[in-house]
Amino acid sequence: MKTLLNLIWLVLAGFWLALGYVVAGIICCLLIVTIPFGIASFRIAGYALWPFGRTVVDKPTAGAWSVIGNVIWIVVAGIWLAIEHLVTAIALFVTIIGIPLAIANLKMIPISLMPLGKQIVPSERGFAAYGGPDRG
Repeated sequence: MKTLLNLIWLVLAGFWLALGYVVAGIICCLLIVTIPFGIASFRIAGYALWPFGRTVVDKPTAGAWSVIGNVIWIVVAGIWLAIEHLVTAIALFVTIIGIPLAIANLKMIPISLMPLGKQIVPSERGFAAYGGPDRG
């Protein structure tokens, strides 16, 4: 089921969302100071391309620099990527088949606003990290 959802996602929203993250990553990599933002943007581009079966969890080693970086990220690119997710979600809500995808799109807004200090893991690991049974 995850593969089917990912394929539908890729066609209806994933390609364009990932492209937005790649463009933001390229822009951020132009300056040495913003390279960490570019790397985070490229990481999220992969997640935006194929999200089902993966989840976002807090990185245990994240510190104060992640918080400061996220504030800068919101101003530089985060707000625009969050708007991209919102517009895509509205367009997906219009169709019947797109409603679950629109909900998934809205769930991606927090990482589009604050990507530093987060990591993308398979859903089973993310579930286990929050006290669920470890399935491998």
